Amino acid sequence: MTGTATRYLYLVRHGEAASEESGLTDGGRQQAMLLGRRLRDIPLAVVHHGPLPRAEQTARLIGDQLKNVPLCVSEVAGDYVPYVPVRDELPAESADFFLRFLAGATEEEREHGPALARQALDMFTGPVDGEEDRHELVVTHNFLVAWLVRDAMHAPQWRWLGLNHGNAALTVIRYVPGRPASVLISNDMRHLPPELRWTGFPPEVHI
Repeated sequence: MTGTATRYLYLVRHGEAASEESGLTDGGRQQAMLLGRRLRDIPLAVVHHGPLPRAEQTARLIGDQLKNVPLCVSEVAGDYVPYVPVRDELPAESADFFLRFLAGATEEEREHGPALARQALDMFTGPVDGEEDRHELVVTHNFLVAWLVRDAMHAPQWRWLGLNHGNAALTVIRYVPGRPASVLISNDMRHLPPELRWTGFPPEVHI
């Protein structure tokens, strides 16, 4: 992916959701508002977001804290399985666990998700054309954040599995022309008070 200026990609998992396929909890709305405040001084060119209510509401609440930054809905920023590995690609000790996790994916999801994931790499990664650096925010879901972090680290395609991100946590990847991508910040929750951190993770890993 070529380009003449640096891209800063800000990745956010949506705020805490009230229930599957629905909007945000009160805590999720507060998470989004606080993240928006943190991003106020970033010269964001656009906020991309997925079409599901929990991502759309998160993006809107973040956008309320910004100045004239357009919101752009995209299926590419949505919730999907980005890659389905075969057993031989996976570490022997965790293959059964991951394959069970993916067993519920339909044939359509197994085809459509990877196609969207390839589009995400084209749309969101790499340096940009022009003379000015570009800052973009993507409000999405855990799977896509993991997929893009995996790509930045040049990890195998299966390695999006097992990478988890908290609700409204911030990850930043920098793409400089002629240099490998750099993950500058990962799963950062410092804009959230302790009681709003680590949602989206099982209780035993809260720290």
